[in-house]
Amino acid sequence: MQHREEWKPSKFIRRNGKLMASRDTREVALSSRLAADLVASCYDTYISDLARGKLLDLGCGKVPLFDVYRDFVTDSICVDWGNSPHKCAHLDVECDLTQKLPFSNNEFDTIILSDVLEHIPDPGRLWREMSRVLAQEGRVLMNVPFFYWLHEQPHDYYRYTEFALRRFAEMAGMKVIHLAPIGGAPEVIADIIAKNALRLRYVGRALAVATQKCASVFVNTRIGRRISASSGRQFPLGYFLVAQKCV
Repeated sequence: MQHREEWKPSKFIRRNGKLMASRDTREVALSSRLAADLVASCYDTYISDLARGKLLDLGCGKVPLFDVYRDFVTDSICVDWGNSPHKCAHLDVECDLTQKLPFSNNEFDTIILSDVLEHIPDPGRLWREMSRVLAQEGRVLMNVPFFYWLHEQPHDYYRYTEFALRRFAEMAGMKVIHLAPIGGAPEVIADIIAKNALRLRYVGRALAVATQKCASVFVNTRIGRRISASSGRQFPLGYFLVAQKCV
């Protein structure tokens, strides 16, 4: 990664030992805090156990996960395309993720693909390229949105079910070792309310914050966890997936 000594937190921050969404609205929209908190928790849980060796951060943006994976990998290569709205001083390679990746076969042990796949018009090709550059038993860690607003338009092309994600992975010669919904109906409802609340003058920001806070508190109760988990099978806010290249 270029200029790693100059890296600073952006989308994600660590507070009291926990990875969470930044509260700086220049980094994370006020109405997206709940969704970003959930994504942060997934990577905080799985990177320490699964990231290793040489890592490829595809669609890296400002490299928000660097602080999470840097102690577990030997090297990290940051890649993004030239039209990304998240300009990055740490970029190693600028390339179009819809084309062949400029790396050798079996070069990487770990790939991070966070909030990227929905922006790729030919996802099957990227899956094949990720499989090609992964070493045997190398892993992809990724998340995608599902019940979530259109963003970074017009480059927002798809929403994937768990069945589509599993199919893409298997067609690329990988086996899924973890695939789970991110959030459920309570989080989806809170996210929709928060994003639309911002249209209201005077009270919109306060309502958006309160809605997400209430949802966060609720889903951390016993009944809230149960409702979130059960509804997440049909109403996921997104998905988190870990796939491993087959031997």
